[in-house]
Amino acid sequence: MPKIDDRFPFLPVNIAVLTVSDTRTAENDTSGDTLAQRIVEAGHKVAARTILPDDKDKLVAQLNAWIDNPEIDVVISTGGTGVTGRDVTPEAFHAVYDKEIVGFGELFRQLSYAKIGTSTIQSRATAGVARGTYLFALPGSTSACREAWDDIIVWQLDSRHKPCNLVELMPRLMEHVKSTE
Repeated sequence: MPKIDDRFPFLPVNIAVLTVSDTRTAENDTSGDTLAQRIVEAGHKVAARTILPDDKDKLVAQLNAWIDNPEIDVVISTGGTGVTGRDVTPEAFHAVYDKEIVGFGELFRQLSYAKIGTSTIQSRATAGVARGTYLFALPGSTSACREAWDDIIVWQLDSRHKPCNLVELMPRLMEHVKSTE
């Protein structure tokens, strides 16, 4: 289970929250609210938040804007990860990834299986890295967001989590980019 080593400092990260939905609004976005609340409770900052429709081009444009913003370290989306014709979030995320973090989707579905059984195969939750920014695409249900955050993301975004975490890798995410100096 998660192990926090208090000999290391907690390093807060800036997180953007994207709700992907044709029907949710700021007044009824319970999944986005759940993520924002948990982000703040964990000691991180909600650096941006928006709701966009299920439109791949709009999602890619928003992801690129946040990826290029040096004030945003992580993007977490909720919604659009299913298998219907309107669900295009994974396609948008894959369009910007430098590297996919395959284990995230695998672990999310493993944990989800314990709660919803074989229905978990309908989730195309995914994660990756794009130009030094971590990206997580979660299903739209509030319970799925809660489980993904509580069981996986909160630990990997805690610089004290051992044996390793994603925060300690942040300074190395752009090693493949050649210096122009």
